[in-house]
Amino acid sequence: MPKTTTKSPQSLLSPDDKTLQRLEQELVQQHGKGSARRIHTGLAQVAARWRRADGSLKELTAFVKQHFVSDPGVLKETAARLEYALEMLDGHANEVAREMARFQVLDQGPQRPVDSLLAAFSPTAHIIEDLFKSRIAFVALLNFPVTTLDERLKRGPDWSREQWAAARLAARFEHRVPAEVIQQIDRVSADADRYIDGYNVLLDHIELADGSKPFRKGLKLISHWGLRDEIRGLYEQGKDGLARQRLITQVMEQIIRQQIPARIIDRAELLWDPVTNKVREPEGKWRQGAREPDRRYEHLRQVFSAKRRLDPFFPDAPTHIDRVFRLEREIPERRVRRLLEGVLKSRVARQTAELIRKRLGRPLEPFDLWYNGFRPRACRSTPERPARGARTGTQHTESELDRITRKRYPDAAAFGKDLPRILGQLGFDKQTAAYLARHIVVDPARGAGHAHGPKRRDDSAHLRTRIGPGGMNYKGYNIAIHELGHNVEQVFSMTRIDHTLLEGVPNTGFTEAFAFLFQARDLELLGLATPDPQAAALQTLERFWAAFEISGVALLDMEIWHWMYEHPDATPARLREATLELAARLWNRFYAPVFGVKDQVLPAIYSHIIAYGLYTPDYPLGKLITFQVEQHMQGKGLAQEMERMCVLGRLAPDVWMRQAVGSDLSEKPLLEAVAAALQQVK
Repeated sequence: MPKTTTKSPQSLLSPDDKTLQRLEQELVQQHGKGSARRIHTGLAQVAARWRRADGSLKELTAFVKQHFVSDPGVLKETAARLEYALEMLDGHANEVAREMARFQVLDQGPQRPVDSLLAAFSPTAHIIEDLFKSRIAFVALLNFPVTTLDERLKRGPDWSREQWAAARLAARFEHRVPAEVIQQIDRVSADADRYIDGYNVLLDHIELADGSKPFRKGLKLISHWGLRDEIRGLYEQGKDGLARQRLITQVMEQIIRQQIPARIIDRAELLWDPVTNKVREPEGKWRQGAREPDRRYEHLRQVFSAKRRLDPFFPDAPTHIDRVFRLEREIPERRVRRLLEGVLKSRVARQTAELIRKRLGRPLEPFDLWYNGFRPRACRSTPERPARGARTGTQHTESELDRITRKRYPDAAAFGKDLPRILGQLGFDKQTAAYLARHIVVDPARGAGHAHGPKRRDDSAHLRTRIGPGGMNYKGYNIAIHELGHNVEQVFSMTRIDHTLLEGVPNTGFTEAFAFLFQARDLELLGLATPDPQAAALQTLERFWAAFEISGVALLDMEIWHWMYEHPDATPARLREATLELAARLWNRFYAPVFGVKDQVLPAIYSHIIAYGLYTPDYPLGKLITFQVEQHMQGKGLAQEMERMCVLGRLAPDVWMRQAVGSDLSEKPLLEAVAAALQQVK
């Protein structure tokens, strides 16, 4: 018998064992001994969740006698009807939530105070409880077994598609959470999203002590995405870019330490010198500006407190950490740590760092975590006619790429109109490209960008990316191509899958893998070829260094959550201090041996740590999955293989990996490829 949840804080009916045994015997007499095991399991699952408010013992008895199904044909029809009903329920609720949040999420005019209330409204908060109250959830629990992660991993490879769908159906009702708890989480998440989406720094308002303004006019960047990507873009400027990279690093540190002046954030009122951390009015004198209160860490604390309210309802996964790794990712935390530490402590990490040092001609600095010099740069050519042959001519600068993307994509509609061509260039046949384009809507985002997938077959995926007044710059375009990878996965795994109960991929790391596959081809999709004989080796090094960087961020995120559970009543100020301590400790363990610099805190800049509750481990997992997927795709078509993999659906991660690429998730293929690439790239 599978493990069932124990009593929740709500008042359970709790029938005694003799009563349950008597009822079980009556059901076996009615349906036959062949159904005995299913009856035992289903009855136990219902009894573990039936509250006094759901009905008396007499009503429970009548319910199970009426709704237990032993006929295989009727059972199959019951599963199909539940599947259809849940698709309609989830799909339309998803659309309502998406549209309620549009005023906060989309860049379509000034924000109003009501926008945050609309975004926080959750049409899904009561769905699970309503399904229990209507007894629909109990029909699923009575007839389909709740499985454990161990069972899914051990037996899952031999399950049919119908068995996997049934497992996902029952899992939906394994835990019964009150609607008010879900609503609070939604409210807190919406508040954190609004804070992050509005966290812009106007770099053109930075002025140094000598009166110089190092950054171009109009440069407004969101933290952390825009600041990080500006550091990446400045490598092409050599020594001229180095001073700006150091300045942006100081901006990041002021944000992390919560020392940034409050009136600098998303406002153009003051000039700011991040070196001295002083501000002044355009015609005034330098003075110390009032720092931002600990809002960054207050939002993190609020997210923690809201997620912690779920703990009593998950006795088998009593912390948010347990739920994220065991229930959502279905990869135990210990294994994820091994994977990430395998990347961080690898011999090739130091060897790659030494290669970067030689290429830069200087000692490494902390911001070199975001070194992007392995990425092949495009030769000069028109977007319509890619260059061929050996690398000749100069490389495109970031500003040149900005001009290209702004001209091609002046608004969201222009990018949406170009989707069939982009998808065709990725290898999708004309019919499939048109199908995907019809199911993807492009929206202008207030934040850095994201992908919002459909939850029913007839809905569309939404691609959100930032588009400035002058059009989509290269950073926005690069993000848009990343989000397009998510959208294509979302469309395939919802609209072309055999069971919508299996919609999606095993966890977020897998959809990130497809997004990375697309993002790596962004220059090709502009028609800017990269005919470098070492392109494959350089791409391997680029992917490894990105995995090396984000693996530390993910481990820091995990450490912060463990610390919050150990100190649940900590103030935002104490949480800030702890984050700085944990970041420095992590840096000294994994990065200092590679960089030769101690006590740095840069990995803590990631906005995901604040708003998204242990999301960051999905990124390094996605990097590892990406490499294994792309290795498998060599000699095969990306388009055809991607569709085949996406329609596998939400199997357990290792089951999916074996069916998709023929092996389990591992860091070893990437590390072995990096060792070979280092021999090739000098």
